[in-house]
Amino acid sequence: MSAFRNPPSGLDLASCHRLGQKIRRHVVCMTHRAQSAHVGTSLSMADLLAVLYGSVLRVDPSHPQWPERDRFILSKGHGCAGLYAVLAELGFFPLTWLDDFYQNGSRLAGHITHHGVPGVEVSTGSLGHGLPIGCGLALTCKMDEQPYRVFTLLSDGECDEGSIWEAALFAAHHALDNLVAIVDYNKIQSLGTVQEVLKLEPLAAKWEAFGWGVREIDGHDFEQILRALTNIPFVPARPTCIIAHTIKGKGVSFMENKLLWHYRSPDKHELRSALAELQVIE
Repeated sequence: MSAFRNPPSGLDLASCHRLGQKIRRHVVCMTHRAQSAHVGTSLSMADLLAVLYGSVLRVDPSHPQWPERDRFILSKGHGCAGLYAVLAELGFFPLTWLDDFYQNGSRLAGHITHHGVPGVEVSTGSLGHGLPIGCGLALTCKMDEQPYRVFTLLSDGECDEGSIWEAALFAAHHALDNLVAIVDYNKIQSLGTVQEVLKLEPLAAKWEAFGWGVREIDGHDFEQILRALTNIPFVPARPTCIIAHTIKGKGVSFMENKLLWHYRSPDKHELRSALAELQVIE
């Protein structure tokens, strides 16, 4: 096997924080211009994306199809604005592509698409598909004796899907210790709180019962995120699940923990207020 190359950015935690804020600024601007949905879920995962792409994933923007790259799958494909933003910031494609997000003729569709978009592994949108795809990639990696790892970011509401739990069983059965599932546990889904729609607790115990190594973290604490992501697998010969407790709409006070911002986009006044809160200190 070839040795991993280091992440091209190699950002420290302060730089990861700045990257997270840049992601959020792009997200509110993109959703405002497109008058599109899912700003809240993109904001809740921004810090996870910043650490993943800034300090953890072995990827190369200048060679997006490098065979030994780590694979990242955004299973919650409706949060695509956040992923597009971090890919643009790292140089996978020009920042100007973000300007026509979710508009007619745009390369950047309203659910994540890989067609013509460097750095995106697979198109997703129908919930419950990302982890099964991740299992297939991780098993292929094992069979081909390749060194890459597979990271899949799930929504909490997505864990209502039976396909997630079928994949969880499959991954443990095949000892896919090169597979990491990250649950963005912001506790609000499309039509209500997770608690109201379909209770998930005890969520960590469920993943453990399915044969995974599990850790719960604060999904906005950069040290906790990095510590978890750089100590995988948590249990030898088991897949890894990181349950990241996050805040929907994180970073914009009037969006935080508000169901309204699952589908609503900011108007020009709300955009101005949001950007005033999302300062980036260089």
